[in-house]
Amino acid sequence: MKKGDIYEGIIEKIEFPNKGYIYIENEPVIVKNGIPGQKVRFQINKKRKNRCEGRLLSIVRQSPLEKREPVCEGFPDCGGCLYQTVNYEAQLELKKRQVRELLDEALIQGGQIKENGEPDYIFEGINGSPTEFAYRNKMEFSFGDEIKDGPLSLGLHKKGSTYDVLTVADCKLVDKDFTDILSCVLDYFTENPADFYKKMKHTGYLRHLLIRRSQTTKEILVNLVTTSQEEHSLEELVQQVLKLDLNGRITGFLHIINDGVADVVRSDETRILYGLDYFYEEILGLRFKITPFSFFQTNTLGAEVLYSIVRDYIGQTKDMTIFDLYSGTGTIAQILAPVAKRVIGVEIVEEAVLAAKMNAEWNRLNNCEFIAGDVLKVIDEIEEGPDFIVLDPPRDGIHQKALGKIIDFGAEKIVYVSCKPTSLVRDLEMFLSRGYRVERVKVVDLFPQSVHVETVVSLSLKKDTHKIEVAMQPSDESNYTPKEKVTYPKIKQYIKDKYDVNVHTSYIAQVKRMCGLDMGENYNKSKKENPDVKHCPQEKIEYIKEALEYYRLL
Repeated sequence: MKKGDIYEGIIEKIEFPNKGYIYIENEPVIVKNGIPGQKVRFQINKKRKNRCEGRLLSIVRQSPLEKREPVCEGFPDCGGCLYQTVNYEAQLELKKRQVRELLDEALIQGGQIKENGEPDYIFEGINGSPTEFAYRNKMEFSFGDEIKDGPLSLGLHKKGSTYDVLTVADCKLVDKDFTDILSCVLDYFTENPADFYKKMKHTGYLRHLLIRRSQTTKEILVNLVTTSQEEHSLEELVQQVLKLDLNGRITGFLHIINDGVADVVRSDETRILYGLDYFYEEILGLRFKITPFSFFQTNTLGAEVLYSIVRDYIGQTKDMTIFDLYSGTGTIAQILAPVAKRVIGVEIVEEAVLAAKMNAEWNRLNNCEFIAGDVLKVIDEIEEGPDFIVLDPPRDGIHQKALGKIIDFGAEKIVYVSCKPTSLVRDLEMFLSRGYRVERVKVVDLFPQSVHVETVVSLSLKKDTHKIEVAMQPSDESNYTPKEKVTYPKIKQYIKDKYDVNVHTSYIAQVKRMCGLDMGENYNKSKKENPDVKHCPQEKIEYIKEALEYYRLL
């Protein structure tokens, strides 16, 4: 096999999240975005010594698992769904198997095994979402075009594409209110043209349409995200959206200005064009204020299932001090607060912390404290130690330095809620090596039709493990030194996983020099007097800086 070759083959298995394995001449080829049992046509696009990857070109024959017809026009081109043609029970079985295989391997490698060599923990299966469709309470739609220089589109990226945007006017992951608003906004800008933002050129006006909708109150928050490069009156658009015959009620229409380079929704300035910049959602009898950038589970009814399992795993919390790290708008903290002595939540997004404080006040909980800041730094400043820790980190898991500090507390019990099992098993490696054992695991599907899944893990400190008493002083340094150095491949993989962008090693080196980081001796330096050097594009500079910050090199 060589790069560019085209083959056909059957996907034998899928590893989380979407890595399909096809065997050609007994050599494995990884092809993403397929379903086990599908016969696919693919092209080799990466060939290394011990790794071969292919790009999916077409489905030659459906999988035996595909037993139903698509429910929307965008499938299978749209990147929002992968398993739509697979019955929901079979979807759950696929996800359960993927997570269990990852956990089994991690525990075997970590030495938590029975006498027969099998992993020694209780795996409690998977809970499905209460609703299979129209479950999302938030959606970020992108402006763009479906083909280069084609008409304006507004929707989701095509599967496997960073640039092509497919209009999803009948998306079934959301309530019809979402698609009615999407169609109205798209029609408006088709009739009143404005340029969409070009990622590589960093020019254009229209970026995203962010819609949030309460599952319980049916309140809707519409957020139009643009750059400041053009000026357009949006009054007529707001009025058209307000006149729509919706199931819910629009409580706010916001214009968010974002001039950042990265392709993420963020705010440099927020203008309220109508109503309020928040609404309320209810979960397990508590009320939560939701703002445009609040972290809140995207499946409200599924979140009730998830948090009920978390509460069950935590058990008795009377007279306990609990740390809720990566607390978002304080959902878990407030669910635990009524029976705990004290709950301390830490969250890096200041807006979410303000919302958490207001939520606690609204819910009449006076034993909750929420701190805005990076977990890595904030936990040095908390004077008392926790009896119990709840971890609900972002998709990339816990920074290794922060993880070392968390373990240093020596809490007897920890519950880890993970939305990415590959990050979870990476973090479990350190937990197991530092005296913790995995007791129980439950998988919860909050994302039907997609590859994603939540996992809840109960950890306990072994009774024969010496509890380390640490006098925590404010410091950026960690008591834990990672086993592995932060290498160029790790930085490249971080960017690839998060943005699906490849960066050259020389670009990373350029950015490190730009940031004043120690480069050591460059033994591969060109011998030419004036070598030609390609300069790193601004977009990739931002991605590399973010990766360096993630690994605490900046």
